Amino acid sequence: MSLGIGRYPVGFGDIVSVLLHNGAGMTVERRALLQTILVQTRLPRIVGAIIVGAALSVSGAGYQAVFRNPLVSPGLLGVLAGAGFGAALGIVGDAGATGVHVLSFLGGGLAVAAGVGVARLFDKASILMLVFGGLVSSALFTALLSLLKYVADPERQLPDIVFWLLGSLTQVDMPDLMAISAPVLGGIVLLSLCGRMLDALAMGDDEARTMGVPVGVLRYGVIIVATVLSALTVSVAGMIGWIGLMVPHVARLLAGPRNARVLPLSACLGGAFLLLCDDLARSVSAEEIPVGLIADVLGVAVFVSVLRLVRRGWAA
Repeated sequence: MSLGIGRYPVGFGDIVSVLLHNGAGMTVERRALLQTILVQTRLPRIVGAIIVGAALSVSGAGYQAVFRNPLVSPGLLGVLAGAGFGAALGIVGDAGATGVHVLSFLGGGLAVAAGVGVARLFDKASILMLVFGGLVSSALFTALLSLLKYVADPERQLPDIVFWLLGSLTQVDMPDLMAISAPVLGGIVLLSLCGRMLDALAMGDDEARTMGVPVGVLRYGVIIVATVLSALTVSVAGMIGWIGLMVPHVARLLAGPRNARVLPLSACLGGAFLLLCDDLARSVSAEEIPVGLIADVLGVAVFVSVLRLVRRGWAA
């Protein structure tokens, strides 16, 4: 369905013909047109929407499990602010598309490292200090991002920074997908395999230790993997919010509190949700809307609609 949606609608029969039969029976011009639309333009962004949505959702579920807080999102430790700063630095420095991706990923990792470093200066075992370090790191890199927006060329660079911060899948191509698909899949599988240990961690650090769970290794390991997932997705699709906060709650409503089920289900729901957002972004108006805006609006609507059920889970 997503392949057929857009400013140039394509019927199901044509999609099947192009993808499975190489456009047999079509004129050369129509076959070339549909291959460009379906294979080179829409297919990469559809796969990209699934990968990005899955990664952000699993990252959010991992953060919520580690911090034992249902209101935690992937941006808690500053990865989004850091990735935004890195991308803006690449745009201002004319680093090119690849340079923007790399600097965005490195910026996200640097921001989380800074937040963790601040926490370890005071109390390396305190979750509260991790949250404090994340707030400090987010504030710092948000300020640096604002500085880059201030010095950017208002005609050539600033619009690119603003558009990137809104979140979009228009620039996703097959080389990008090849670069992030294996790490994202590996991170999702790795976090899912940690589900039982995260369930033990939910009972408290001391109780988890008595059950043989290496609390420190698990906590920082999940933070590292979740940060890599978030930084990879932000580096190719920009800032897309609410998915990492909202989708894990929906997964818990459907599958219960066990993280071994919540994490893989979050991946499926997150991928489907962002794909739906991208479909709407390509079809609701003549001009394409940034998918990050659609994700924010729908994410808020879904979260509010399930808030009553979610509050019951918090009380329990």
